[in-house]
Amino acid sequence: MRSEIPTWVVALSSMAIFGCATSQSQPDGGKPMTFFVTSTGSGKGGDLGGIDGADQHCQSLAKAAGAGDRNWRAYLSTQGTALNDPKVVHARDRIGPGPWYNAKGVLVAKSVDDLHSPTNNLTHQTAVDEKGAMVNGRTEKPSNHDMLTGSRPDGTAFPGAPFSDMTCGNWTKGGSEGSAMTGHHDRAGPIDHAWAMSWNSAHPTRGCHPEGLRSSGGAGLFYCFAAK
Repeated sequence: MRSEIPTWVVALSSMAIFGCATSQSQPDGGKPMTFFVTSTGSGKGGDLGGIDGADQHCQSLAKAAGAGDRNWRAYLSTQGTALNDPKVVHARDRIGPGPWYNAKGVLVAKSVDDLHSPTNNLTHQTAVDEKGAMVNGRTEKPSNHDMLTGSRPDGTAFPGAPFSDMTCGNWTKGGSEGSAMTGHHDRAGPIDHAWAMSWNSAHPTRGCHPEGLRSSGGAGLFYCFAAK
């Protein structure tokens, strides 16, 4: 004689399965996205419409991904005319206090100091775009691992002389002249040196036009952080 399974057992099993599915769809406690790599650039190389235009690009991509209720800022510095130029903008000062989580709910950095320390969790696996998709690294084709930052390793801006253009004319140049400092989101480079594996200050571009950016492994992408 076939034994019947009590209905309460079936109900509990269904609840358990539903609970597992729910928890899997919200990794790391369902933390909201507060960091991403742009899935697309401006289409004009290093010309982002200035730093305000870059912020608007972050905001637009975040809105399309359902996170437009936050104040998004591009991780970009501007370049001053002198070492103590009071008008210069430092990337680290404009992205809020943290912590920052990617589109999958994974913690990338706890604070500004953590972000600019060796202990941050910004890697090829965690530096995903606003849709949660991985961005091509150095060994993939096309390589898109160069992220525009215009910044030094500590997140501060480059001064004027003796440095050349490190921000594509403060993000307004899209031609062959000028250059911009980039970082490697996959923490990979041609040699095993700290600068080559830096997420925010690895090397400058070859010009500011899309072709120049592509020649060293970039597509005009950059980092976006929710300031609040």
